[in-house]
Amino acid sequence: MSSVSTHVLDTGTGRPAAGMAARLLRRADETWEQVGQGTTDADGRIKDFGPKDLGPAVLPGGTYRIEFDTGAYFAGLGVESFFPEVALTFTLASASEHYHVPLLLSPFAYSTYRGS
Repeated sequence: MSSVSTHVLDTGTGRPAAGMAARLLRRADETWEQVGQGTTDADGRIKDFGPKDLGPAVLPGGTYRIEFDTGAYFAGLGVESFFPEVALTFTLASASEHYHVPLLLSPFAYSTYRGS
């Protein structure tokens, strides 16, 4: 079983994006099922999508999505932004690996990669 973490950096300020809501979903046939939700900590992290954070401590293989509530985050800062949410879809292929899915974010752009 796999585990997932994330780290959101606000590249516009050069600081972690603290207080951002996120949901973890798993594809089930043609729909998405929510398996957890949470909020980034002061360092912009959700350390694992385990029982204390966004979902089960371990996840079976499959296709997942993290949906970040970027619109509410920027609105809370009084900053205009273009993307009301960012959805990152990825595959958990190995049952024994940890997957780190960072988000680099500014009001008008974002990028991601598979971290370690």
